[in-house]
Amino acid sequence: MPSHRRALVTGTLFAATAGLMWGLVFVAPLLLPQYPAALLAMARYLAFGLIAVPLAWLDRQRLATLRRADWLEALKLSSIGNLLYYLCLASAIQRAGAPLPTMLIGTLPVVIAIVSNRRNAARDGRLRWRQLGPSLLLIGAGIACVNHDEMQALQGADAATWKRYASGALLAVGAVACWTWYPLRNADWLRAHADRPPRTWATAQGLATLPLAALGYVAFWGWTALSGSPGGNADVARAFSMPLGPTPLHFVALMFTIGLSASWLGTLCWNEASQRLPTTLAGQLIVFETLSALAYAYLLRGQWPPLATAAGVLLLVAGVMWALRARPLAAN
Repeated sequence: MPSHRRALVTGTLFAATAGLMWGLVFVAPLLLPQYPAALLAMARYLAFGLIAVPLAWLDRQRLATLRRADWLEALKLSSIGNLLYYLCLASAIQRAGAPLPTMLIGTLPVVIAIVSNRRNAARDGRLRWRQLGPSLLLIGAGIACVNHDEMQALQGADAATWKRYASGALLAVGAVACWTWYPLRNADWLRAHADRPPRTWATAQGLATLPLAALGYVAFWGWTALSGSPGGNADVARAFSMPLGPTPLHFVALMFTIGLSASWLGTLCWNEASQRLPTTLAGQLIVFETLSALAYAYLLRGQWPPLATAAGVLLLVAGVMWALRARPLAAN
């Protein structure tokens, strides 16, 4: 198999695995609805950082080669691509349910592909719009179909429900902005350091996240103690006890599961994909996250997806397959 084709296949498999892992984060706020989004975000990345510590010891020689500028970059990526992103996403899911934020996060393949095709043309080559257009249209149509039934359910809702959904949508847009910036900057570092193992960079981001998440968790704990409850409600205050909340075993187990699978393993697989694929193509493969999130959400509901959702999934898959046929033009 030619090296280009091998990189394409293995990069796609790594991106698909990352999507399967990341889809889990969409159901965590639904499994723990009584936990505030800020606490979920800090706890997830605190778990990620703690998991990274023993991994860092095993990889200490490679980590020692990272310079101060590399650690600052890891800190920026962790702050925006991890903590701020998941804070916005978890808040959006708790306000609007899983499908609406999933729809908006599902626009990432389109947004990243468009931004990257202009931004990274000199490095990755440029995809002609007549090559890129059909896959983007298929993905966009799939996203619209997937969320058709959910938007129908909002018909006749009261003003408070619409306000809650609108705030959830705005938070999801914030998450999209964070995760448009993150893969572009992350790919910049990985492509500039092709000699560095993606595993080392995933662990470095976990270590950079640890102090931020720990400080955030302690700050949230202190604010809760001063205000009386996570949401300022006396009934919630009696049921919610820091530091681990009303269902501590469930909370800790889920946070460490997501910290290992979605945060460390997902980041590792995405780093592997980013070193092998043009950023424009890798951005489109984030669609696997949308597919996984929808599958997990419907499993949690105990329902089969409606016809429009099933059609949307087929369109999403067709868009990805079309994207894999595209070959970038070398920069002049």
